Amino acid sequence: MKIVVESVINSLNEYIPYILGGMSVIILLLFILVIVLFKSVNKLENKYRRLMRGTSGKNLEELLISQLENIEKANSNSQEALDRCADMRERIKECVQKIAIMRYKAFEDVGSDLSFSVAILDENNDGVMLTGIYGRQESTTYAKPIDKGISRYDLSEEEIYVLNEATNKSSK
Repeated sequence: MKIVVESVINSLNEYIPYILGGMSVIILLLFILVIVLFKSVNKLENKYRRLMRGTSGKNLEELLISQLENIEKANSNSQEALDRCADMRERIKECVQKIAIMRYKAFEDVGSDLSFSVAILDENNDGVMLTGIYGRQESTTYAKPIDKGISRYDLSEEEIYVLNEATNKSSK
């Protein structure tokens, strides 16, 4: 038995330089692996610190819940603003959007084009036609209602021209 133990020890003594070389390579690889792991942990720790920055002692769950509440409030405010915009669009349809004017000389003996016709319409071509006729002795102003681009009163040539000009304007 002593011989066997001595034989094993002699065999080990022969291979000790190879064993030490192999162990040195393994130790070097493990050292490199430890350095890489430290760098990875350091990067992860930096990301964690950036994530937790500004929490002032609150836990992350409370912070996320408060942010979700803020998002819900913002969505609610946004929807309310969209609803108001839709309401305003409907209301604006009834506002004055189309105007056309024409100045002209109603009578040959009057020196300037002091007579006028003005069409004032909303998006649906509802509104009023104002006409002022200027003469030497008097001046008269007429108002004629316009419904869907049509007047139930007779229109002069100038009034028809102004009404057509106003109704052909785009309301956008």
